[in-house]
Amino acid sequence: MKSTLSREVKRLVSNGFYSAALELYKLHIHPSAFLANTSILPSVIRACASAPSTHYPFGLQLHCVALKSGSTSDAVVSNSIISMYSKFSRPEPARRVFDEMPSRDPITRNALINCYLQNGCLRGSLEALREMCLHGFFPRPELVAGIVSACGRSGNIRLGKQIHARILFDPRSEGSVLLSTALFHMYLRCHDSWTGFRLFDRMPTKNEVSWTALVSGCISNNEYEMAISCLREMQDRGLSPNRVTLICLLQACPGLASLQLGKEIHGYAIRHGFDSEDHFSAALLHMYCECGEGVNRSRAVFNSYKSKDVVSWSSMIRSYARTGEADSAIELFSHMRIEGVGPNSVTLLAVISACTAMSSLILGQSVHGYLIKSGLNTQEFVENSLIDMYCKCGCLQASCQIFNEMAEPDLVSWSALIAAYGLHGHGQVALELFHEMKDRSIEPDGVTLLSALSACNHAGFAEEGQKLFKDAVKENKIPINSEHYSCFVDLLGKSGQLTDACEVIKTMPVKPTLKVWTSLVSACKAQGRLDIAEKLVHQLIKAEPKNPSNNTLLSMVRAERSDWAGVEDVRRLMRGQGPQKHSGISRIDLLVM
Repeated sequence: MKSTLSREVKRLVSNGFYSAALELYKLHIHPSAFLANTSILPSVIRACASAPSTHYPFGLQLHCVALKSGSTSDAVVSNSIISMYSKFSRPEPARRVFDEMPSRDPITRNALINCYLQNGCLRGSLEALREMCLHGFFPRPELVAGIVSACGRSGNIRLGKQIHARILFDPRSEGSVLLSTALFHMYLRCHDSWTGFRLFDRMPTKNEVSWTALVSGCISNNEYEMAISCLREMQDRGLSPNRVTLICLLQACPGLASLQLGKEIHGYAIRHGFDSEDHFSAALLHMYCECGEGVNRSRAVFNSYKSKDVVSWSSMIRSYARTGEADSAIELFSHMRIEGVGPNSVTLLAVISACTAMSSLILGQSVHGYLIKSGLNTQEFVENSLIDMYCKCGCLQASCQIFNEMAEPDLVSWSALIAAYGLHGHGQVALELFHEMKDRSIEPDGVTLLSALSACNHAGFAEEGQKLFKDAVKENKIPINSEHYSCFVDLLGKSGQLTDACEVIKTMPVKPTLKVWTSLVSACKAQGRLDIAEKLVHQLIKAEPKNPSNNTLLSMVRAERSDWAGVEDVRRLMRGQGPQKHSGISRIDLLVM
């Protein structure tokens, strides 16, 4: 009876029927007197590790069974326990099992290294690798490839080079396509393209995985055209891109601003049956969202999903929020809750963004309440989004409260609060916060400086704004871009310093953007220098003839000068061009008590 049940359990496990094997073991073997069966424990432990989210408690019981029966002295049983803890994302108990083993074979050491790698513990995997080499063993090339890949993901090229040097002196690693692929991909990810391409060219055998890694490495370096060229060469050599290759290529479409390329990849995937795979569908949805195709095509991809997970829901909600369809984003979030899919922090960030776009304080407070209940409100990037949302929804007090309750506000938190006070007209408080932040040894970046300059601009603090800008230029710690110059020119113009504003534009190290010129035009108009304003507007129209806002600005300047004939000329020109004016929309939330 005992041997028959054991054979049946092993048969079920070998055929992948893990749940049935566990059920049989629990009913007929686990409660019986012969709990400790060294021959059957590895199979049962393997079945238990197949569903980490539900079988972890029973996995602990099996470990106890092995300890009580003394089965842990058997290397096969201990190796299976280490692999089980790896699947359970528990590297610490796996290490304890390893340390307590009386003898460790290469399989044991490989299992521990693999456990560390699967759970993102690069340091632990390196320590285990070092111990293994000191004992005269060397891991399988596949496992070394995993460590090299981890070096690439963490950007640790120095360590990757050390492992590369060790590989060169080990003849057992020669001819491993997987290891060679991991090496050149590591160099590409660490932005050493020259070495990466040299290693790739020297590979005697290149398969689909190698070419896919080359395409992925090019994309990680933003070399999108090079990635497409590698794809063409791959096809010329008779190799067809697989699902992973297509997923990598879809990431290049937004960088190239090529919706056409994305559609071609989509068509190829349909012809080869990749479009029904969830990971490809997620990448496709992201591509359509990023390429600005609009939400209709993205929604069509989303609706084609066989099973929608939190990633797909989040991508679609984010797409609606980015394209200004905030109502649809909130509605889709409600459907997501009805379907029983729990949102994560990424989902809620998109929903907060939608609430911000709608300036809906009621919805924002509802989302904030959900965040508190779900325990996601303590993450810094979520708190920073809430500060921004409450500020733009007109509740400055709530923004301050969230900031004050943060354990350790970061640079983004300070920037958001400074911008909040500036937006609400409290320029003095914004400046005090800016200086307090610097006193706490938090160095401002370009966004923080722009928030402080904008606060001075809104409050009319011309002198303080000039000091901020000049100090930033003098210290040369923050890169000054056209946004800063535009704000500074606007500040000078509003304070009547048109000569200084013109001088700033003349001495700008970068070419003045249209926004900078528009700021100067608005300043001239506000100060009554309509002759200068009209000359500048003509320059704007010449630089951007299809922008109807420039013609509108010219019409307003001529109206200020009572040049009604000139106003009529501009309007006649605009009617001939056929510019479309979008209707404005106002929204008021009524709170019924």
